[in-house]
This record gives sequence, structure tokens and C-alpha cells, in this order.
Amino acid sequence: MPVLYGYWRSSATYRVRIGANLKGIAYQSVPINLLKKEQLGDAYAKLNPEKLLPAFKLDDGTVLTQSMAILEYIEEAYSTGEHLLPSDSISRGKVRAFANVIASDTHPIQNLRVINYLDSKFNLESEVRVKWVKHWIETGFTALESIAASREMPFLFSDKPTLAEVCLVPQVFNARRFGVDMKQFPNLAEVDSQCNELAAFQNAHPSKQEDAIG
Repeated sequence: MPVLYGYWRSSATYRVRIGANLKGIAYQSVPINLLKKEQLGDAYAKLNPEKLLPAFKLDDGTVLTQSMAILEYIEEAYSTGEHLLPSDSISRGKVRAFANVIASDTHPIQNLRVINYLDSKFNLESEVRVKWVKHWIETGFTALESIAASREMPFLFSDKPTLAEVCLVPQVFNARRFGVDMKQFPNLAEVDSQCNELAAFQNAHPSKQEDAIG
């Protein structure tokens, strides 16, 4: 059985949980506590030299890192469950582009290690940190809202969730944590709500994880 090393509130780990659930893939979850900096220890560094979450260990011992690479792998390697990417190349390109607005442009500059660096180097007040995070989430969501508004399907690009929703839902969860008013983005909020009615998303929710705090 594959092993997913992650943290309950890690957006990138959350993505992989959703993707694995949609594909019907059973996996063992091994918590790595970001707040205790367990990802920086020697044991985890042997799995992932970049010391980031998540890591996905296959049955043969191969370790895959980077959430998007893991998701692309499970889409290609498993024929079970739902397809994370559409069948035609143009639609696949659109789904990947939407997903990467979040995974490449929005999430990386407001995640924990960036915030910690800003705190340590510039001694930011908590109010400034929150403004930083909200700015980058709202910048990304402003672009994505226009795409969601023009959708012709119940979900973003299909009648079922794809890689786009796999990335969107964790980012919406994070947005709400930092006080982003999702009324600005009604179409994204609607898609998020529809996704969270599905078991694959419900079971991946941070609050359902064994290492969840509070």
C-alpha cells in the first residue's frame, strides 16, 4: 500500500488526499508535524531532500514528491475511479492551467515557510502577515473567478471534478482560514460547495485527519 507523508492542514497534502480518494486509491497516512519542524529532520530528509510535504512512497520503495507530480502519476498509473484530467488535449491544458494558477502562482508565496522567512527576516506583525496572504490569494482568485463564471458544466470543466477542483478546494479552505471573503468569488465558492458534498472531498478534509488539531 502506498504511504502518504503529510500534514493535516498542508494544502499540498490535502490535494493529494482528494486526488487519491477520487481515484479510489487506498494509502497509509503518516503525519509529519510542520509546526514541530519534523520535515526538517534527517529521517524525512532521506525521503524528500527538499524537506517539503507531501511525499508519496510507492510499494516498491520509490518516493515521489511535489503534489502536482504525484497527482499526475496517480492519474497515469491507476485506471480506477475518476479521471483527474479530461480526454482531449485542449481541455487537459485548460485544467492544468487553472490548477497551476493555484499550485504554482498562488499557494507557494503564502505558505508556511515563506511566512516564517518573512517573520524571521522582517519581523512582521500578525496583521501584515495576514494582509500578505490575503493579497496573493485574492489576486489568484480574481483571475480564476472569471473562468469559473463562464463554465458550462456543474463543475469547472466537466460534469465531475478534475485536477482543477483538487487544487481549488484546499486553497478555498486556506482562504477562509485567513479571512478572505468568498462572497467576492461566488462561482468559486459554488464549485467548492458542490465538491464538498462528495465523499472524496469530505474524507480528505483537514478536520478528518488523524493528526488534526482543534
